[in-house]
Amino acid sequence: MAPLPIKFTELLQLTTVDIAPASIGFNSCTLESDHYICVRQKLNDDAQPEVIIVDLKNNNQVIRRPIKADSAILHWSRQVIALKAQQRTLQIFDLEAKAKLKATTMNEDVVFWKWFSETSLGLVTDNSVYHWNVLDPNQPAPVKVFERNNNLSTGQGCQIINYRVSEDEKWMVVVGISQQQGRVVGAMQLYSKDRGISQAIEGHAAAFGTIRLEGAPSDTKLFTFAVRTASGAKLHVVEVDHQASNPVFPKKAVDVYFPAEAVNDFPVAMQVSQKYSVIYLVTKYGFIHLYDLETGTCIFMNRISSETIFITAPDSTSSGIVGVNRKGQVLSVSVDESTIIEYLLQNPANSTLAVKLASRAGLPGADKLYSQQFETLLSQGNYVEAAKVAANSPRGFLRTPQTVERFKQVPAQQGQLSVILQYFGILLDKGSLNKHESLELVRPVLAQNRKHLLEKWLKENKLECSEELGDIVRLHDLNLALSIYLRANAPPKVVAALAETGQFDKILPYAKQSGYNPDYTQLLQNIVRINPEKGAEFATALANEASGALVDLDRVVDVFQSQNMIQQATAFLLDALKENKPEQGHLQTRLLEMNLLNAPQVADAILGNDMFSYYDKPKIAQLCENAGLYQRALEHYDDPVAIKRVIVHTNILNPEWLINYFGRLSLDQSLDCLNEMLRVNIRQNLQSVVQIATKYSDLLGPLRLIELFEKYKTAEGLYYYLGSVVNLSEDSDVHFKYIEAATKIGQFSEVERICRDSQFYNPEKVKNFLKEAKLTEQLPLIIVCDRFNFIHDLVLYLYQNQQFKSIEVYVQRVNPARTPAVIGGLLDVDCDESIIKGLLQSVNPASIPIDELVGEVESRNRLKLLLPFLEATLASGNQQQAVYNALAKIYIDSNNNPEKFLKENDQYDSVVVGKYCEKRDPNLAYIAYRKGQNDIELVNITNDNAMYKAQARYLLDRADSELWGFVLSPNNIHRRPLVDQVISTAVPESNEPDKVSVAVASFLANDLPAELIELLEKIVLEPSPFSDNENLQNLLILTATKADKGRVMDYIHQLDGFNATDIAGICIQNGLFEEAFEVYKKINAHAEAANVLVEHIVSIDRAQEYAEQVELSEVWSAVGKAQLDGLRVTDSIDSYIRAQDASNYNEVIDIAIHAGKDLDLIKFLKMARKTLREPAIDTALAFSYARTDQLSELEDFLRSTNVADIEASGDKAYEEGYHHAAKIFYTSISNWAKLATTLVHLEEHQAAVECARKANSVKVWKQVNEACVSKKEFRLAQICGLNLIVHAEELHDLVKQYERNGYFDELISLLEAGLGLERAHMGMFTELGIALSKYHPDRVMEHLKLFWSRINIPKMIRACEQAHLWPELVFLYCHYDEWDNAALAMMERAADAWEHHSFKDIVVKVANLEIYYRALNFYLQEQPSLITDLLQALTPKIDVNRVVRMFDKSDNIPLIKPFLLNVQSQNKKAVNNAINDLLIEEEDYKTLRDSVENYDNYDPVELAQRLERHELVFFRQIAANIYRKNKRWEKSIALSKQDKLYKDAIETAAISNKVEVVEELLQYFVDIGSRECYVGMLYACYDLIRLDVVMEISWRHGLTDYTMPFMINFMSQQASRIETLVKDNEERKKREASQQNNEENTPILGGTRLMLTQGGAGTSPSPVPFAQPNGIASQPTGFRAF
Repeated sequence: MAPLPIKFTELLQLTTVDIAPASIGFNSCTLESDHYICVRQKLNDDAQPEVIIVDLKNNNQVIRRPIKADSAILHWSRQVIALKAQQRTLQIFDLEAKAKLKATTMNEDVVFWKWFSETSLGLVTDNSVYHWNVLDPNQPAPVKVFERNNNLSTGQGCQIINYRVSEDEKWMVVVGISQQQGRVVGAMQLYSKDRGISQAIEGHAAAFGTIRLEGAPSDTKLFTFAVRTASGAKLHVVEVDHQASNPVFPKKAVDVYFPAEAVNDFPVAMQVSQKYSVIYLVTKYGFIHLYDLETGTCIFMNRISSETIFITAPDSTSSGIVGVNRKGQVLSVSVDESTIIEYLLQNPANSTLAVKLASRAGLPGADKLYSQQFETLLSQGNYVEAAKVAANSPRGFLRTPQTVERFKQVPAQQGQLSVILQYFGILLDKGSLNKHESLELVRPVLAQNRKHLLEKWLKENKLECSEELGDIVRLHDLNLALSIYLRANAPPKVVAALAETGQFDKILPYAKQSGYNPDYTQLLQNIVRINPEKGAEFATALANEASGALVDLDRVVDVFQSQNMIQQATAFLLDALKENKPEQGHLQTRLLEMNLLNAPQVADAILGNDMFSYYDKPKIAQLCENAGLYQRALEHYDDPVAIKRVIVHTNILNPEWLINYFGRLSLDQSLDCLNEMLRVNIRQNLQSVVQIATKYSDLLGPLRLIELFEKYKTAEGLYYYLGSVVNLSEDSDVHFKYIEAATKIGQFSEVERICRDSQFYNPEKVKNFLKEAKLTEQLPLIIVCDRFNFIHDLVLYLYQNQQFKSIEVYVQRVNPARTPAVIGGLLDVDCDESIIKGLLQSVNPASIPIDELVGEVESRNRLKLLLPFLEATLASGNQQQAVYNALAKIYIDSNNNPEKFLKENDQYDSVVVGKYCEKRDPNLAYIAYRKGQNDIELVNITNDNAMYKAQARYLLDRADSELWGFVLSPNNIHRRPLVDQVISTAVPESNEPDKVSVAVASFLANDLPAELIELLEKIVLEPSPFSDNENLQNLLILTATKADKGRVMDYIHQLDGFNATDIAGICIQNGLFEEAFEVYKKINAHAEAANVLVEHIVSIDRAQEYAEQVELSEVWSAVGKAQLDGLRVTDSIDSYIRAQDASNYNEVIDIAIHAGKDLDLIKFLKMARKTLREPAIDTALAFSYARTDQLSELEDFLRSTNVADIEASGDKAYEEGYHHAAKIFYTSISNWAKLATTLVHLEEHQAAVECARKANSVKVWKQVNEACVSKKEFRLAQICGLNLIVHAEELHDLVKQYERNGYFDELISLLEAGLGLERAHMGMFTELGIALSKYHPDRVMEHLKLFWSRINIPKMIRACEQAHLWPELVFLYCHYDEWDNAALAMMERAADAWEHHSFKDIVVKVANLEIYYRALNFYLQEQPSLITDLLQALTPKIDVNRVVRMFDKSDNIPLIKPFLLNVQSQNKKAVNNAINDLLIEEEDYKTLRDSVENYDNYDPVELAQRLERHELVFFRQIAANIYRKNKRWEKSIALSKQDKLYKDAIETAAISNKVEVVEELLQYFVDIGSRECYVGMLYACYDLIRLDVVMEISWRHGLTDYTMPFMINFMSQQASRIETLVKDNEERKKREASQQNNEENTPILGGTRLMLTQGGAGTSPSPVPFAQPNGIASQPTGFRAF
């Protein structure tokens, strides 16, 4: 089969990217280009609408945006989306920039829109067509272009499906379709913008395109459209806007073929490929048509999709077409460049088209035709046509230098242009020339001085620029040559041309752009000599290149210094070294040294800017010190001695810099420098030392610095140093030394501050120091003792020193809060009470902690001492709680009416005072705790002292549920006596319902039912304020239901104020049903009372009696429901009838039907129909008639008005076997399907078939078929079966049914009858094949050959395997492309299925390579005579080495000798070894010699060793040749000498090219006296034999006569060589002299010498510091001239 001329690819399945199938359609899916697919999707009413964008050019990336719009179309190549809402509102958004570009509102509905260019949208409204340039800011709204024609009017039901615009936007076409007379009619409106007129055309799809006709100077514009009318289908191609200079394009109208089954198919889309000039036409049924644009010839037609391709776009990548079908497949179709020409050439009629298409698109496949045509025209002398053929050849394969030479050799005709110029003219008209053609054309053009033609062709890109072309043009115009060099990308020539034209600034950008790296040093040298200013700029540019310096900086500096350009050299180095790289250290040193010697201020500025880091710092430091730059010297010195020598000059150094400088020194260096500074001049340097010590205190260590200052006994320095660091230091020694230093210089305020604020000194050490210091002012000592609680030490020290004033100062000014401790201390030293009282009088009471004071005094049993102070404190208005606590304790101890104080005073702490009273007087403690509501303490004290009555009153008054829970806890051993007091005393005394309720609730919550009943009877049954309380009555009954159920009935009779409904419910919950019944009777709730009898007491008889007593319908309904639940159906129905209640009809119907009470049910349903019209009632009544066999009543009922579900009734009757009734039901509603099924059960088969035909249901056909088969009504069964087998899903069950019953022939007959049906499908053909394989195997092959394309081959394969039909199995494998299995089946069942030629055709197609080797084994065992033929077929596919190993293992190598000789050309080692072994065994030395000489992939040593032991001399000769070939010269020569094959030995020696081998063989021939071989050696090994060796041998053995020819020839050659050397030496001297003269006269740009090698001629000598600083003379770089 010939390859297809198209490439067909599925790019994407839209459903795989979560696009719903419902969203894939013409109105929701758009494809404006091959870049983006845009889909609008809304999954359901609740889902948010979104727009899904699929980027086909970016790995099918999916972008989702929550956008609500009626339509969305995406730009061709950018993420610019156009949205339409409400048919008139248009908005354009840039999704990448997240910006709105434009928006507008139309006056008409937009029915279709489309991007027709990179910038513009086409909008089709009901009446007009608009264009809108969305990227033009000057066009805010769409512009009307033309009006729509009447043939596209909406009134005729025309739907617009496309809008196309020509590339020059001068022609437009609108395409629409409409339904007319049962077919889809296409209508188009073609509009000319220039003429302003429209033309109505019948058509379905259209496109614009261009084509360059042969001989035409410009493209021809074409319009193509396709139409399918009632009479046929046509494709039209017509020319629009004809140009007079172009030939006229004849109108084309060709038939479009549609298959016979595609009756309603029509064109839906059309695209034109400009590359191939091919029209792609797509139809509704998924067919693709390819037509040639120029001739209209149909290239190809086939179906590519089973679904409609509703939208297409051109594929820019493949010059094909992209489309989307309704399944969501994104399909791409394009021309297959590798096969289309071959495909066309299969039809001789298309050979011209194939040639044109190959030429037009540069396609392979027609090269041979072009070559033949070209040669034929040349041989005929038709050179002009031959030139045209060569110019138009595909891919220009004939445009070769050979073709040009052949045309140049053709003589020019008189009065005509030469053939070569005509050839070039054709090429220039067609396009551009290649390199060789451009060279051949330019030479004569420049020779004729027609440079303007060259410039014109270059502007039009007609010539291929090359270095050779530039060399030719350079002789005439350097600037034009530069342009050519630039286009030809010839960097050396471009740089040379730029230099020659003085465009120095363009050299570096060009070199960087082109990646060319010239010798910049020579360039710079030349530029500096010509233009120093430009040279400096060029050098800076070279050094500052982003990728790294392009020139050696040392060489650049040498260049500047050679020209004495010191300033330029400095500026260059500053710029070049700005990156401060380590490898530039020597240059940095060179720069600084140069300026320190010549301009120190410049060096100082450079060093000040800190530009460099890698120069020689010791050297620069010494130079700086010599220049007087001490600061710079210190910056660079590392020697401690030098640093100390310089640093003592602090009067010159910047103080701030000096401080910062110490940060660079080590610890020891810093201390040494500070010591040196203090030693040399302490008065001058003390301030600087203090500043340095302050800044680096943490690094140097405060202790070391303190030691340093103390070494020079400078307390002032120590004070100022420590004063700056003490606030930041946490070192206790620092703080102590500061206190000590401040004390020594009299700074007592600082001493006081540090003692007060510091957190880091040692308080014990400081206290002792201050005590020893004997200060006149004791405030620092007081502060230290106060802070660190040395109060007793302080008081003792001050008391002993009689400094009472200081004690007053302490408690008054320093810390009054320490007064308690001071008083305690004074009491401990037995101070006089008057002094203590006086001290207390002098202190403000508000500042004294009374609690501590009382504690201090109370602990010493001196509490009464404070009474005057406390009373005075109260009198002063002090309300501290501690004062009242202290007074309360004093009154209690003194028994000074404490009850009154405790009851009337609210300021004391009840817990503290109560605790104080517990052991002294529990009643006082009770008063205090009650006053403060200290519940736990009060409960504990009353429990401990049996004060239950007081506790009960407090609890009732407190009314705290948590407290009640605490005292009523089971863990409380005092609960019983407490409860007794609550019931007997507290509750009867109370008149507050809320507090009583809290108590009751607490009893209930703590599970004390008996106690609660006792309490409630006390307050409810006995006369009390709470007797009529409804809640308490409810609670009493509720508690009794839980604790004492025997009392509930009495309580119900005694009480009237409870909530009856709630109580009844509670009784029911607790199983007291009689009590609940009594409650409902008491309140006349008859329905509820009856419900209790029915539901809980479960006495239906009592309920019926009760209903007869009250005679209420709701009671009867409840009784009826209970009777129904008890399955007393008849009584229940009677009760419902007495109640006239049909509301429970569903349950009555259900239970009555199950109980078989149909007659009773009929009475109930008749009653129910009087008030209700429910389908369930009528349905039940109808079915009851059916169950009671009242068919006449049933028919009357169905004829009357009813709302019964007749179909459901019929179904139920059918299920329960009432088929006659079911027949009546189904007949009344004309349900043919179910009626047919019913008739089957009634065995009315003919009628059942008729009903099945009317029903036309698969299920019905299936049931009728089964019935007919079971009754052996095969004719009727076949009628049913034919309607079943067209449904693939039913076919399997039908076949199984026939097979189970053994009706095999009837099954085959049925399937054969079905093959002719219109709806015959693959399953029918397959099942027939399977049936034949089982029951008529002789007919299977015939069936397969007729219908293999319509059979499910895998399924049929399994059937044939089961039936052992091996030829048929192989046939199926082959047609299913299962070549592997086909080959295996043939080999496994060779007796039945193997046939050599078929097997050979099959085996070459298998995919599993192992089958090849299995086939070889099979042939080896079964058909060894044919194995060579098989190997010939398998040669390209098998592993030759493996084949050799396989046959070698089985010792069958001779069997495959022809195969081995055939594949020996592959030069595989295994093959060569096998052949060599075989030839040795056959003693075929001739073939063996050819084998080892032509194929060298074998083990030469092993083979040679085998052959050298062979008895035949020919094989030993081959061994010698093998040794020679592998350079084992001695072994080869030894073998040759052994067999006296002296010629071979001489040849081996000559080939070896080794002198020692040759001389050894030469000596051997002399020794054996073989003078002929001696002479032969001299001749064959002439170049390898030394003259002295030959002369010695000749003299010693008398062989002068034999040696003389050799001697004569050697002397002759020697004389000739000497003469040649003399001549060459003279010519070289002349050349060198001429070259020296040329170099001296060569200009700078173009010479071959560098400035660095020319010396200093014409310039002043360089200064000594800059002349060759490294001592190395400049060397040539090897850069050659431009």
